[in-house]
Amino acid sequence: MAAIELRDVRKAYGQAEVIKGIDLSIAHGEFCVFVGPSGCGKSTLLRMISGLEGITGGQIAIGGEVVNDIPAADRGLAMVFQSYALYPHMTVRQNLSFGLENIQTPRAEIAIKVDEVARMLQIEQLLDRRPKDLSGGQRQRVAIGRAVVREPRVFLFDEPLSNLDAELRVDMRGEIAALHRRLGNTMIYVTHDQVEAMTMADKIAVLRLGKLEQFGAPLELYNRPANLFVAGFIGSPKMNFLSGQIDAEDRMILRLESGEALALPHQGFAQRVGAKVTLGIRPNHMEAAVTGPVKLAVSAVEQLGGESYVYGQTASGTAITLHSPGQTRIGLGDVIQVAVPTDKIHLFDSETGLSLRMD
Repeated sequence: MAAIELRDVRKAYGQAEVIKGIDLSIAHGEFCVFVGPSGCGKSTLLRMISGLEGITGGQIAIGGEVVNDIPAADRGLAMVFQSYALYPHMTVRQNLSFGLENIQTPRAEIAIKVDEVARMLQIEQLLDRRPKDLSGGQRQRVAIGRAVVREPRVFLFDEPLSNLDAELRVDMRGEIAALHRRLGNTMIYVTHDQVEAMTMADKIAVLRLGKLEQFGAPLELYNRPANLFVAGFIGSPKMNFLSGQIDAEDRMILRLESGEALALPHQGFAQRVGAKVTLGIRPNHMEAAVTGPVKLAVSAVEQLGGESYVYGQTASGTAITLHSPGQTRIGLGDVIQVAVPTDKIHLFDSETGLSLRMD
């Protein structure tokens, strides 16, 4: 079993603390994605799990064994890097077999394992080439194959697709997800791309400034973000936000900066009369209407054929995005009214950023 437990894990470089007490449990066989903006600590945390980076405080356990003082080579992990890290003077076959040769695996067994992995990743025809003769996608398959052939307990991926073009990234993330289904090993994958996180992960850990903001299944984070940061980071295009204040009336009313009033559902939110709140709503849940609480001055329209994006600003300067299937007649310079369906909204405390959802 290769469950991973992080208990109050910390990392500091001198006085600068970059990982600030993270607690996390990754079950055996899960595909967990660390996601967050650049500088949030996701790659550092991955390197700490691998043993390539020491920890300042806390514990890391793999399969129930605390590995704080165990060298990287003895943790039973395999890491795939962004830069591929292939040996340029070796053929693909030699790159795949090198790690096994270092641990004195019998030659016949090495040949069998290398051939099996080559077939699995469809690189049999590349075995006698050197890395300089391979495309970016082929190099990435070899880098993954070098990890697979070692039969590790856990696979670690550090932004492995960031050097590939958009179309190849889509293909490769499908292949990595399929590899996980075949092997069933625990995998941890680092990316700054939340679309990769949503499409590949069993669980997502959202990191910011060295802290864990939320951990859960992709749709759990999408449907019930714990705070403003997660709400704005998970989902593409990002969630729209409007500022307002809860008014004390015979029903729960949110008064927007524009002065418009929006009746909120009585159930589902912690009612804080007089509180300043931020309303969040997804672009695909907003639409142009004859009347609506939001007036939008359109600054850009993207017609993609099968879907449309409308961008604009409210009177207070708040940026709003509308996304809808199909094509639109809305044009640049139009001023439109926008409906805000109250059963689709999220509410956050403007001061703490925390969700006000009660369920």
